Amino acid sequence: MNHTFSFRNFWTHPVTLYFYFLTVLMVPNCFLLYTEPFSIWAGFTHILLPLSGYMAILIIWRKPGISLWLLFLFMILGAFQLVLLYLFDRSVIAPDMFINVVTTNSTEAGELLGKLTPAIIGVCLLYIPPLIFGILSIRSNQGLTRHFRLRTLFCAVLLGLVGTGTAYLARRADSDFRISHDVYPINVINNMNFAARSWQLANEYPRTSHSFTFGAHSTHDTTRREIYVLVIGETTRAANWQLFGYNRETTPQLCKMERLIPIRDALTQSNTTHKSVPMILSAASAENFDCIYRQKSLITAFREAGFRTAFFSNQCPNRSFIDYFAQEADRHENLQRHSESDQSNALDMELLPLVDEELAQHARKQLLVLHTHGSHFNYKERYPDSSSFFTPDEIVSIRTSERTPLVNAFDNTIRYTDAFLAALIARIEATGATAMVFYTSDHGEDLLDDSRNHFLHSSPIPSYYQMHIPILLWYSDAYASAFPKEIAAAHLNATYPVSTNIVFHTMLHAGGIATPFRNNRLALTAPDFEPGGRTWLGPYNDPVPVEDLHLPEEDLNAFQQHGLSFP
Repeated sequence: MNHTFSFRNFWTHPVTLYFYFLTVLMVPNCFLLYTEPFSIWAGFTHILLPLSGYMAILIIWRKPGISLWLLFLFMILGAFQLVLLYLFDRSVIAPDMFINVVTTNSTEAGELLGKLTPAIIGVCLLYIPPLIFGILSIRSNQGLTRHFRLRTLFCAVLLGLVGTGTAYLARRADSDFRISHDVYPINVINNMNFAARSWQLANEYPRTSHSFTFGAHSTHDTTRREIYVLVIGETTRAANWQLFGYNRETTPQLCKMERLIPIRDALTQSNTTHKSVPMILSAASAENFDCIYRQKSLITAFREAGFRTAFFSNQCPNRSFIDYFAQEADRHENLQRHSESDQSNALDMELLPLVDEELAQHARKQLLVLHTHGSHFNYKERYPDSSSFFTPDEIVSIRTSERTPLVNAFDNTIRYTDAFLAALIARIEATGATAMVFYTSDHGEDLLDDSRNHFLHSSPIPSYYQMHIPILLWYSDAYASAFPKEIAAAHLNATYPVSTNIVFHTMLHAGGIATPFRNNRLALTAPDFEPGGRTWLGPYNDPVPVEDLHLPEEDLNAFQQHGLSFP
């Protein structure tokens, strides 16, 4: 008998493939065991329960390749999870990450994926070969023996029982431990289900909010021309604004501007656009997020009070609350379109002709909401070549050795925002109206800032750089003359630590919009403003006090270095 070893036969043998497939499926668990702060019992549970499950599933059919392909979804989730760890170092795929997939347009996704070459190559090398071997297994005449399958099933059941015991001990040691939240991939499946339910609730919004009314009316002089503009920035952080102490000239025009009130200690309540922007536009906040499914936005409140309203966006429509709120306006337009043939990457300056058209209407009362592209990656696409002030700014890849052009390009987006806001304010000022322009970013961004090498935003656990955002308020001479108490209050209240939950109430108060849904304690222009504890919107839409986020030491130091209040 010929006992010569055959490499090819070894790699195509059903038992070899079985353990190969099992190893590949367990790779995310091994990485998470290293990145997550598991207790010893939670760590055992995190390995034993999934291992026993995969062991049992892979022996259901004689040919393990069949089972592997039936686990294809878990392979996709594994790849997603590893890319997430490449970006953020830790944490499992949160519900928001799934929603981001369906709300991010293809152009932005392509811009990002093109810069994540190492991660993409890594997951391809990990997951494509077993899928190929799975096909070979299916086509092969060989299969797992009955004896091997029975013995493996016994081991799987035994490991499952031990894992159940360690889960009990983990719960005894930490009452917050939950298999559904702390054991991969069970937690990711749970998060996917939560994201699907949230998406369904959002899709039902036109029905659930149909009969809602603010019961709003204006308390200001009906003959006075008033213009209020809310500018929602995208992905820009206060740490890189000259106006907030940055050592580069990123906001030269705003720094020279009169009647400008910067709010220096402002945090977003979410590091995802699809949650942060709706909370900016509505009474929903981290403290009461669920009201968003029933209530409309400040656009409707202004319309009820007799204002002509307009919503202009440089963001691609994505069937989120932002789109629903935009449709409340008398006029709404998007510079970007959904169609693949019209992804033109319009610049934010292209919003200004739309503003001019609205101002030319000479409506007595006007509200304009502008949703910009701001500093969203790919940064180099957000400004013209003529605005490349900081160079080099050509982003080749995302790695520490390429951080200089990365930061230069990001800083150029802020200079471009500075020029955009200056041009916008000049237009509003030229009307001579009683006017106010309120600017806020939706969230910030990580830029490989420290040894963690974090990049982008939307990480399950936020960082200082994703949380600290620029907020500022400009007012006209006419507004200061008509409402001196409001301006005095705004100057005083701008010194307090705040969150983005102030935007809705400040806009209503500044505009003289009376409604039972306005809370003066959250309005910067109100004398009875009351700064309170700051809250973060958790992954399951639950309110989390900022101090309970358990931020790493690097972020706590950054808060202190930038002179911010924490919590």
